[in-house]
Amino acid sequence: MPLNVNNQLTVLTDLLREQSEDCCGSVSECQQIKRIVQSIISNNSIDDQQVMQLLPEIYNYGRQGELVQNLDEHITTNQDNLKTWLTSLDYPNIQ
Repeated sequence: MPLNVNNQLTVLTDLLREQSEDCCGSVSECQQIKRIVQSIISNNSIDDQQVMQLLPEIYNYGRQGELVQNLDEHITTNQDNLKTWLTSLDYPNIQ
């Protein structure tokens, strides 16, 4: 059964929160972040424009995480972004 957008946002938030809190992650988590964001964007079911504007940034974070030599450093460098994204994703206006 496919995840609805609320489920996808929950999983995305969980992944980002875990990486932010632990300052570490895996390439497969970054790939999952990319897939979830792609799916949310393609469904176009979020009315919150702030969240929609952040999704490409989150996608790029996941894409870069796949490619970097030191993923933990990538996560640490993006702590401010992660906190901003988590704040925005906690209360999205979804229909």
